[in-house]
Amino acid sequence: METVTLTIKNQPNLYLEADNITPDAFAGKKAEEIADLHVYVGKEQHRLGEFFEVSGRAGATPGETKIVVNGDLSRVKYIGMKMTAGEVVVNGNADMYVGAWMQGGKITVNGNVDAFAGTGMKGGELLVKGSAGNYLGAAYRGDWRGMQGGKIVVSGNAGSDLGTFMNGGEIVVGGDVDVHVATHAEGGKIVIKGNAKSRLGGQMVEGEIYVFGKIDVMMPGFAYREDVDIEVDGTKGRFALYEGDIGERHRKRKGQLIYGKLYQRIGA
Repeated sequence: METVTLTIKNQPNLYLEADNITPDAFAGKKAEEIADLHVYVGKEQHRLGEFFEVSGRAGATPGETKIVVNGDLSRVKYIGMKMTAGEVVVNGNADMYVGAWMQGGKITVNGNVDAFAGTGMKGGELLVKGSAGNYLGAAYRGDWRGMQGGKIVVSGNAGSDLGTFMNGGEIVVGGDVDVHVATHAEGGKIVIKGNAKSRLGGQMVEGEIYVFGKIDVMMPGFAYREDVDIEVDGTKGRFALYEGDIGERHRKRKGQLIYGKLYQRIGA
């Protein structure tokens, strides 16, 4: 695998839209060709090389290309957007839309990410070593298709509206989450190893939520079913199982209604 290294040298005055920072866009290119790729600040088009020092060269294909991005990227959006293969490593904090609509490959962020990371994600792996903002793995505004596949792992906390309209894939949060988790979800799996506030599974049709810590307010549309002994993300424990959202229309499978499942660890 060939490696391209980007080191930020000039911070944008506004926000840099850099959807070309992907193995797909870099594949087959030398450093000078990568530096000529376009990025946007507002409506103005610029060269990637105006903001980054570029070294190394890309592989022949996206799958043979690794990108390492160094520096404060808190004003750089769309890193890894729609990537299909390869690897991206971000050494610093990043702005919105990291891994948005990602289809394959791996992104590692050694820092925090802002809102809409992994939005509409279909495949691949997104690892965030810090915390994530709002709308992690959620649908984009106005869309009803959230995360459909792949895996997101956040070591720290996550903001509100996690997994909205989620249809598939998996999200694991090592810390706490804010309000509105898996709203309108129709599939997928969410693991919260810390605490959750309220409105978990509102209008949820199908899918799974696991909470290791406390839930401040349980949705009234979830009904307690039983206690179960299960293993979740490598941790064994006893969980209380709730099903819901009871007020929604639910599909039948083999004659049985299918509900969303919310598991809360007992003794949290």
